[in-house]
Amino acid sequence: MLNKKSVDDINVKGKKVLVRCDFNVPLQEGRITDENRLVAALPTIKKLIADGGKVILCSHLGKPKGEPKPELSLAPVAKRLTELLGQEVKFAADPEVVGPNARAAAESMKDGDVILLENTRYRAEETKNGETFSKDLASLCDIFVNDAFGTAHRAHCSNVGVTQFVDTAVVGYLMQKEIDFLGNAVNNPERPFVAILGGAKVSSKISVIDNLLDKVDTLIIGGGMSYTFSKAMGGKIGTSLCEDDYLQYALDMMKKAEDKGVKLLLPVDNLIGDAFSNDCNIKVAPKGEIPDGWEGMDIGPETEKIFCDAVKDAKTVVWNGPMGCFEMPNFAHGTEAVAKALADTDATTIIGGGDSAAAVNILGYGDKMTHISTGGGASLEFLEGKELPGVAAANDK
Repeated sequence: MLNKKSVDDINVKGKKVLVRCDFNVPLQEGRITDENRLVAALPTIKKLIADGGKVILCSHLGKPKGEPKPELSLAPVAKRLTELLGQEVKFAADPEVVGPNARAAAESMKDGDVILLENTRYRAEETKNGETFSKDLASLCDIFVNDAFGTAHRAHCSNVGVTQFVDTAVVGYLMQKEIDFLGNAVNNPERPFVAILGGAKVSSKISVIDNLLDKVDTLIIGGGMSYTFSKAMGGKIGTSLCEDDYLQYALDMMKKAEDKGVKLLLPVDNLIGDAFSNDCNIKVAPKGEIPDGWEGMDIGPETEKIFCDAVKDAKTVVWNGPMGCFEMPNFAHGTEAVAKALADTDATTIIGGGDSAAAVNILGYGDKMTHISTGGGASLEFLEGKELPGVAAANDK
């Protein structure tokens, strides 16, 4: 069990608190086009304000590659946060992030004030976890709060390095939720525990499949990666996605599932197309019988029934990766069927970031899920059973 100190375990009154948020939002001509991440950060920020902390926010935005790029400044974020919080969020516009503006702003803070530092990736040391920048950040504060799960799998200055130079490092509400659901639910799930894996590649999910086979009662595999399994079993897959280097691995995993008594469900039929396009000719083919020149684009109707049935009696479900090319309407049905099955179950439903999170939200089932992870790469590494540097760096209870 991961048991980390959180913002509920500390007293911040009169103290300077540096909060690492995930404000990596999409910008168009200086306008924020999706503010979900700002809204998600508010509970932690409001809690620290209410407790009388002097709140110093920091985040990266995009990939400025260690130099100031005006179009990747966090200035628009400070403006929007001011509106969302109903109080001024003062922007410290230092190209070196911790500079004269930040120091002056931090010095003159009163309890409950909020300032936002410039894009942490304006500094080249940030992504290399360089000591100088970590010390600069730490010099501004008494306490550090990490609420950025999206970067928890990376050891950078603003989420890991800084913790070496402050006495107290805790997690915010968003991080706490990710640890509770992705970390602890997966390691100590209420059973039956079902995992659904999709997406294009087996290679990117190797460790996830391996780790989950030690934990789940049922493992469902759909999406592009299922064709590698189909071919490994001697099936014909036409021009479907396939990683020939992983055919033996697929067989090894099927053997492991059998040895562990885990039910491994693979598609029994597929929706196939004669071109990679929404407007191609479409038909249903049984598994392993995809003709030459055709490719698998989604799970078929029989497979949908089997996968959805497997979810019905589950108590915990983790889903990572779509069932087909869901960005094309004609091949979104499998992904939607699974999303609907999860929405209708009483189980704890955990969506592991990335494409599956996008799919669930686009299809309108977001509010029916217990937890949708905010980090694609980080959630995958959690499911692999890896220790995340950003989580490990926080103080234990």
